[in-house]
Amino acid sequence: MNNLEQVFYWLIQNKILCAPLSAFLTAQALKGILASIRSKEWQWNRFFEAGGMPSSHSAMVTALATVAGLSYGWSSSLFTITAIFSIIVMYDAMGVRRAAGNQAKILNQILEEIGRQDGKQNVKALKELIGHTPAEVAAGAVIGIIMAAVVY
Repeated sequence: MNNLEQVFYWLIQNKILCAPLSAFLTAQALKGILASIRSKEWQWNRFFEAGGMPSSHSAMVTALATVAGLSYGWSSSLFTITAIFSIIVMYDAMGVRRAAGNQAKILNQILEEIGRQDGKQNVKALKELIGHTPAEVAAGAVIGIIMAAVVY
């Protein structure tokens, strides 16, 4: 086995790395599939964008905390640090990032209403879907717990 194969082997064996990555990828895939079902056409961009159902950030950090708890114990320092980190990320997704998305929506409406006299916008529309609702964060957290259990 050469060095590159060894590195790849040990990365796959690292549950603390694989659980969050698999949770993130699962949530992103579900996000794209759900958006495609709702619109009745493939929404390829939703497979790669932030915001929406479910929260891939929540899935990732919850999987990280869960696999840390499973691996090192629920009273370990590593679980405590990752759990607090998870709470901060999920709170931020529902608070600051969601508020920024709401503000972008309002600013886009203002830009659309004002417009330029020649009908052309000189400003690109702001991205509106960057935060999460509590349900989107909860769904991501459930995916994270499930994926951590599967990987562990």
